[in-house]
Amino acid sequence: MTDVSFRPAGDGLSLPPQRVLAVRDLSIRFPQADGAVEAVRNLSFDLDRGETLAIVGESGSGKSVTSLGLMRLVEQGGGRIVSGAMTLRRRDGALLDLARASPRTLRTVRGADMAMIFQEPMTSLNPVFPVGEQIAESLRLHQGMDHRSARQEALRMLDLVRIPEAKEVLGRYPHQLSGGMRQRVMIAMALSCKPALLIADEPTTALDVTIQAQILQLIRVLQQEMQMGVIFITHDMGVVAEIADRVLVMRRGEQVEQNRVRELFAAPQQAYTRALLAAVPKLGEMADRPLPAKFPLADGEGDTAPQDTVPPDAAPILRVEHLVTRFDLRGGLFNRVTRRVHAVENVSFDLYPGETLGLVGESGCGKSTTGRALLKLVDSQSGTINFAGRRIDQLKGSALQHLRRDIQFIFQDPYASLDPRLTVGFSIMEPLLVHNVMRGREAERRVAWAAGTRRSAAGACAPLSARIFRRPAPTHLHRARAGAEPESGDRR
Repeated sequence: MTDVSFRPAGDGLSLPPQRVLAVRDLSIRFPQADGAVEAVRNLSFDLDRGETLAIVGESGSGKSVTSLGLMRLVEQGGGRIVSGAMTLRRRDGALLDLARASPRTLRTVRGADMAMIFQEPMTSLNPVFPVGEQIAESLRLHQGMDHRSARQEALRMLDLVRIPEAKEVLGRYPHQLSGGMRQRVMIAMALSCKPALLIADEPTTALDVTIQAQILQLIRVLQQEMQMGVIFITHDMGVVAEIADRVLVMRRGEQVEQNRVRELFAAPQQAYTRALLAAVPKLGEMADRPLPAKFPLADGEGDTAPQDTVPPDAAPILRVEHLVTRFDLRGGLFNRVTRRVHAVENVSFDLYPGETLGLVGESGCGKSTTGRALLKLVDSQSGTINFAGRRIDQLKGSALQHLRRDIQFIFQDPYASLDPRLTVGFSIMEPLLVHNVMRGREAERRVAWAAGTRRSAAGACAPLSARIFRRPAPTHLHRARAGAEPESGDRR
């Protein structure tokens, strides 16, 4: 959707009155040891007031890099805007070319005229300040509020995003909140200053479906009240159908297709778009269809579908009985215990060899805490955890370290789990070295296999630079795996 009245440079900047953002021929590159990766190539689109543009595509297609480019944060990850123009209409009506804006100007724009809901709240929130102070800081800086008014508005925003016991949450630190609650704090912070442009990068990924529906409704209501333009980055085509006015499909950094949402869903023009839509599961489509005995592989061959591998008389490999995990919240001048959080109460379950057990529930219900308790990453007050005949809850020291070779954890937030000082390749290799599984060339071959490439480009760079490569989770062969929403940031 192109407008001929847009002139992209110099004093001749011009946008139609309803337009809040115009992007022309945007290209972003990341330098690598063996050349440069062009993460975004010649991308152009417009956004009007009160309009929602959904940017969709597979992992590594350039969606998040585009959003970081708009915020001028891509340089912090080693990227560079090599060409193009990005013109923003600020709240006062003034036009600003973001590609040419000075760092000082950008500091006044971010949070006030444009805001972003980041995909990974744990790395976006400051770990040394309570979340209430972080929301209030933005209000004091951009809205000129005093301390008391900013705190009251921060409390109101937490209520708006459906955080229970919002007054207590104001004083908590990010690590004391669940992933879903941290995501809602990020949403509250982004919306607090009523920006002209909101960029939402997978904002509902860590939320359960009921909270997700409420947050999407809240964004819609505030969007209409403030006539805010919204760029919604997602891989969930169901969410796209619900909230978007227009859709931009990306692949390998380039635009594949752009259309109004109804037209795109009804008659996609490109094969890649049709493939994305075909991948969306449809209710009832499997009701009368037998499961295939074979499933297709990438080489065109077939292989026999796996059968039930759990013998009827098998013993569980993992048994959890009456698990109780509680946390003390401290505060005040003397750091006294102010409240006890009952994170997990009397949870019991069995897991058999070859079986997959799903833990489901709303944000903050204790799913991730249960997973962490299995590895003694958090202490439990009572209950027993038996794995392969061993009492995990009684293990310490080297015995516990050996256990962590057999039980691996895929964390919900991969960027917070990867050491930013190490390359992705070494992060994948590290468990092999720590547990003396393999070394040398054999370990390097396993890293390449785990990364799914002959010589992984992602394996040669640091985690921040690898955001366009899907940031693989360090892993190796093991007997059991716990996952805290491992696929939440990936396309289906």
